Amino acid sequence: MALRVSTRSELPSFMVMDVLEKAERMKVTPQPLLRLEMGQPSSPPPKAALDAMMRHMHDTSAHGYTLSRGTIELTEAIARHYGRWYGVDVKPEQVLVTVGSSLGFMMVFLTCFEAGDKIAMTAPGYSAYRNLMISASLEPMLVDCGAEQNWRLTVETLEALDTVPNGLIIASPSNPTGVVMTGDELAEICRWCEKNGVRLISDEIYHGIGFSGSDHSALQYSSSAMVMNSFSKYFAMTGHRLGWIIAPDKLVDPLDRLAQNCFISANTLSQIAGAAAMDNPDSYREMDSHVARYRVNRDLLLDRLPEKFLGRFPYPEGGFYIYADISQVSNDSVALTDEFLNNLYIATTPGVDFDEKRGHQAMRLSFAGSTEDMAEAATRITNWVNKNT
Repeated sequence: MALRVSTRSELPSFMVMDVLEKAERMKVTPQPLLRLEMGQPSSPPPKAALDAMMRHMHDTSAHGYTLSRGTIELTEAIARHYGRWYGVDVKPEQVLVTVGSSLGFMMVFLTCFEAGDKIAMTAPGYSAYRNLMISASLEPMLVDCGAEQNWRLTVETLEALDTVPNGLIIASPSNPTGVVMTGDELAEICRWCEKNGVRLISDEIYHGIGFSGSDHSALQYSSSAMVMNSFSKYFAMTGHRLGWIIAPDKLVDPLDRLAQNCFISANTLSQIAGAAAMDNPDSYREMDSHVARYRVNRDLLLDRLPEKFLGRFPYPEGGFYIYADISQVSNDSVALTDEFLNNLYIATTPGVDFDEKRGHQAMRLSFAGSTEDMAEAATRITNWVNKNT
């Protein structure tokens, strides 16, 4: 008798990682390979982070375990960061350091919900939310937020749902659309969740990468929200796999016990680097200079890419993605992604990774790379569109 495999493991792949693997295996290409698939800054981590790692590289204690919820130095630095950026009082004891934000989401799903619970999320939206929910025996509720809804989640949309979900996960700036919630919009959603007993999970991983005003944290409007963040995007530390959760007091111990049993602690050297980066004003000046480059890259692509390729795309207000409506050039985003990779030598991500229903007519482009690469990508895509449509 064959041994069974659990249905929880029957997940769709995280398609951007499939594209990444294909791109990594393309050793020699006639033209330079342009990497627009990953949400990964091309800039280095802050100098303060790198210097701290070098100073502690030969320190024996920097290679051992830490507290499961993170080093005291890092949790205190994160708490201070929230006071500076948002004017909110976060206790260091509310901070739980995780192995990347992805594991943090799984910890929240396991801690806050029972099997069979429903969690609402936008479509298009980050596919790992949906896939992790499935693996935790939770039911994703996909809420359409396309062009007809101006790509925005509103309380009116939530009130129109047939069933009130057990949880709601939001992201601002969003992945893949780059939509940023205003303070009023976020406050309304926080009030709706509290009124209806819905656990709010706020993904704030792209905070700091905005082009039209300040970021707003759910912590400014709700004491019951679970806030998720990471050093991967603004601080350009993707490979360090260092994230954090800000949790209400009563959920700190359950999350801590789960961390103790799941991963013991996050990477110690990375925690040292993260604390050094957060407490150094120069780090923010460095990272803000990269955000200025992202703005230049965004504007360049929007100016030079053909309207026929962009279609009815959501204007990116934050993050570093363009979610192009490719319906005038293709009805198969997976095939077009392969075409671009194999013949244009541009790695991109198919829209079906973010929206199973309508994503076959969409493609995500990351503009986190160099401005030179963005210019070259725009030229190659424009030439292809002019030739093939």
